[in-house]
Amino acid sequence: MQAPRSAHVAETRELGGLGGAASAAGSAALVDNDTKTHFRVCRFIIETGVKLGMRSVPVATACALYHKFFQSASLEVYEPYLVAMSCIYLAGKVEEQHLRTRDIINVCHRYFHPGSDPLELNGKFWELRDSVVQCELLILRQLNFQVSFEHPHKYLLHYLLSVRSLLNRHAWSRTPIAETAWALLKDSYHGPVCVRHRPQHLALTSLYLALHTYGVQVPRGEREWWQVLCEDVTRAQIESIMGELLQLYDMEAKCT
Repeated sequence: MQAPRSAHVAETRELGGLGGAASAAGSAALVDNDTKTHFRVCRFIIETGVKLGMRSVPVATACALYHKFFQSASLEVYEPYLVAMSCIYLAGKVEEQHLRTRDIINVCHRYFHPGSDPLELNGKFWELRDSVVQCELLILRQLNFQVSFEHPHKYLLHYLLSVRSLLNRHAWSRTPIAETAWALLKDSYHGPVCVRHRPQHLALTSLYLALHTYGVQVPRGEREWWQVLCEDVTRAQIESIMGELLQLYDMEAKCT
């Protein structure tokens, strides 16, 4: 049971056909082009999820599934947009927000062909639907059916409430710290940083970077505020995750 490019690339290219592996002109160029592809595909997952009315956690699960799959799979073998569609479908099941394959296919079709009519229920549609379902089974087998994730959202909410209680309410109200932290967390799913680190560390770093961005200082006691909220994280880990987050924004500039 496989969903390699040779079997299903025609259907996904009929749908819109972006993506594809970089040529082997050099390992550095290949990695850079693969990273760009993954960034674009995750942007596709997030935007498609919004159009499908998915909640934030199912969208996050879809991106995490995608990144986990390509940790051990190659873009030279698997069509990324087909994998992305199957990740959306599977994430809906995992997070109990079930989506019809027909809705996923039609929304994805409109993503690449704005203003177009829904696909007709013809042979090509059913072939694409079968490809999405078969690829879902491939993802399950590739990940050994470990498709549930602990996301950082609940931790970020807890950290925001804790830090807010430590700050002057005027300092909190005049800076969009919460909005920025949530935006950083959402953007982290464009890259594999979301599956490389513990959810507590990712949530804490999103808040740390938001505070740093606006120059907001949290009163310090015997320990730093971030040590109180998460005892097992170090400053080096925070700085490392911050670096990965900032690299995503550099990648966004390259992908526009």
